[in-house]
Amino acid sequence: MSNLKTFLVEDSPVIRSNLIAALEDLAPVNVVGHAESANDACHQLTALEAAGGCDLVIVDIFLKSGSGLDVLRSLRGQDSSLRRVVLTNYATPGIRAECLALGASEVFDKSRDIEALVNYCMRIAAD
Repeated sequence: MSNLKTFLVEDSPVIRSNLIAALEDLAPVNVVGHAESANDACHQLTALEAAGGCDLVIVDIFLKSGSGLDVLRSLRGQDSSLRRVVLTNYATPGIRAECLALGASEVFDKSRDIEALVNYCMRIAAD
């Protein structure tokens, strides 16, 4: 099982720090970067792709500037092997449908789906 090179788009430093610690401790994940805004995420992900890419991007919907939906839109034409998941407090049916339409493979609720996110990471790392 190889470690997933993972990029995290999350604007809360506390949530980001806790999520990185949990994922790197519980799943085969290596967080290779993070961003707090949609624009910064898009720039960093483009640079990462040019430097060999990453395996997984985890995106929050509401950011300091822009939204996770903007990030998903920008990734639509890029590397199809990059897995895209959304981790949000607003996993409503409408948000889920929009995220999936924009290329997310999964949408997880921050308040109740962390274990499901860890299991997802373990499954794709095993592929």
